[in-house]
Amino acid sequence: MKLGFTTLALFMEPNSDIIELAKKHGFEMIEILGEDPFYEKDKGEFKDCGLDIRIHAATVDINIASLNRGIRTESVKQMIQCGYYAEKINANTITVHPGIIGRNEPHLRKWALELAIESVGEIIDNTTVEISVENMPVRGKFLANKVEELEMIQNETGCSLTIDTGHGNTCGNLEEMLSLKNISYCHLNDNNGFKDQHITLGEGTLDLKLLKKIDTAIIELNNFDNVLKSKEVVDNL
Repeated sequence: MKLGFTTLALFMEPNSDIIELAKKHGFEMIEILGEDPFYEKDKGEFKDCGLDIRIHAATVDINIASLNRGIRTESVKQMIQCGYYAEKINANTITVHPGIIGRNEPHLRKWALELAIESVGEIIDNTTVEISVENMPVRGKFLANKVEELEMIQNETGCSLTIDTGHGNTCGNLEEMLSLKNISYCHLNDNNGFKDQHITLGEGTLDLKLLKKIDTAIIELNNFDNVLKSKEVVDNL
């Protein structure tokens, strides 16, 4: 498995140190957590660093499916700006969250899905970088936590997919998610099957055998020691 980790695990550490640690421990990829604090400290270290660079676009206060036009417009604008940055550093993929709804009512969910599709299409039209939409956890406010919703977004926009193992574990649909077409890469993390905990692989209820279906992945944890523990689990599969 081609393996990397998120910069969340070393949040606000110098980018040069993150790159050095990745190479030291045999990782081939890094996923940049593209929230504003990252951009404030970036000096272009990731360009041509010898690793496969992916970006997780901002999620804090972002909602590309918002029924509020102003919020949706600003959210899409920031995704497009992330695309400009990705082009600048030769990143290969941007992972985007599909959005949330305030009230999980069928007609509002359908409307929000249509807006998410429109937004993803606009983002794709404004960057040359691969756009990959992520499956979400079980809570009702999240879009694309159902296989048919994620597949609908993909079919309508031509986007790629980022499959989060922990999110799929809370929904009980991970195996189905991993069978979808055009998966760019996966997020690896574990949980108790009910809550999106992002804990070390092997410490929750995730069926580790399903990891054998994955060929490219980012370990998505907020602690680098746990990243290394999870890497050992993957290496031992």
